This record gives sequence, structure tokens and C-alpha cells, in this order.
Amino acid sequence: MLETILKVLSALPKELTTFILAMMPVSELRGAIPFGLSTGLALRNVLFLSIVGNLIPVIPILFLLQPVSGYLRRFWIFKKFFDWLFERTRRRAELVEKYETLGLMLFVAIPLPITGAWTGCVAASLFKVRLRYALLAITLGVLIAAFIVTSVYFIGKGIFYNVFIPHS
Repeated sequence: MLETILKVLSALPKELTTFILAMMPVSELRGAIPFGLSTGLALRNVLFLSIVGNLIPVIPILFLLQPVSGYLRRFWIFKKFFDWLFERTRRRAELVEKYETLGLMLFVAIPLPITGAWTGCVAASLFKVRLRYALLAITLGVLIAAFIVTSVYFIGKGIFYNVFIPHS
């Protein structure tokens, strides 16, 4: 399945691929920014596509997660999935539980696996963060994560060139 996804994405324009990667729950902008920059897209374009792409799913998830999961949990397979998802998020979202909106922003801002806008939406829903605060916290978290990922990309690129590329 991963091969198929990669094949489809490689056939698309790099701007669209960057945007799609930012919208996906696993890669989000942590994958979109390095991808876009490594393909030669301008930094401002990569940041715009990655931030907007990462934020597009947020509002639908915040509005629909509880009603959709509540309906689907009537079926055992979905109940099992949502129980797993909510428990996993609850275990990893101590920041949100302890510091609420500020914790949610920090949780989304940390560009590590199992953090980001998608999981932040789940955490906001679980801990009943009010919609406007959740939206603000997730947006600020995405902006901070974009800064961190971009900085790490350029620092890593500089270290790589200084260590592995011979200088004349």
C-alpha cells in the first residue's frame, strides 16, 4: 500500500504532493516541509502549503470527531479502533490534561511522532478544550512546529554539507 501511495504522489506536481503530505495524519508538516524543500520549492511556498495543508483537517476533525466516533462505536471494529486511539492519545497527552490550552499548543508544536494537529484534535476532544481555544492552540502549535522543522532541516543540511561534502 505504501508503494502505491508513493507512486501516486511521485506523479503529482511537487507543490500538490507537499500540500497532501501536510494534510495526512502521519506525515503532517513534519514530512511536508523536508519534502518540499528537498525538491527545490521556495521556502515561502513550502511553508504556506505545509501550514495550510496541516490546518485544513483541523476544523472538520474538531467538529466531527465526537459525533462520528460516537456513532461508529456501536460497531465492534470501530469501537476497538476508537478505544485504542483515545487511550493512546490520553496516555501521551499529559501536557494537555495538565495545562489545557497552553498544553495543547505545546503538544502540537513538538514535532515528534504521535504529536501534531491530528492528535491535538483528538486530545482537545478528549479533554473537552473549548473549540475556539483548541483552534487557536492547534494553529499556534502548527506555526511553532513549522519553525522547528524548518530550522532542523536547514541545520541538518548545513551539518551534512560541512561533514560529508569535500571543500576545495
